[in-house]
Amino acid sequence: MKVRIKGNFIRYRLTKSEVEKISNEGLLEEQTHFGSNAVFSYALKRKEGISNLEADYKENKITIYMPATDADVWFKNNKVGYRTTVPVSGDTILVLLIEKDFQCLDEVEEDQSDNYPNPQA
Repeated sequence: MKVRIKGNFIRYRLTKSEVEKISNEGLLEEQTHFGSNAVFSYALKRKEGISNLEADYKENKITIYMPATDADVWFKNNKVGYRTTVPVSGDTILVLLIEKDFQCLDEVEEDQSDNYPNPQA
């Protein structure tokens, strides 16, 4: 799972096996270790009783919650992703996006064997 953060925009990109895992097991989690016991974590968790993506940040961990009804079928359908805007305070919003990760058309060094085929290829 990849995370991209720019201001109040958080995007997770998932490989095929990760989309299947969130559907079957309900949890994905990654960690980045910075040394000196500093760890940044991010997770995607399926959640019952919600209709849109939700998020929270606790103990250096971003968790995006995905409605269970969407998580259950995402690996079986062609939907690329889910997007939600969450009011934070005043005019400030948080944009949450989770999407399937497509293979890059450019040469890259990372392993893309588990990524979805790029529709523009």
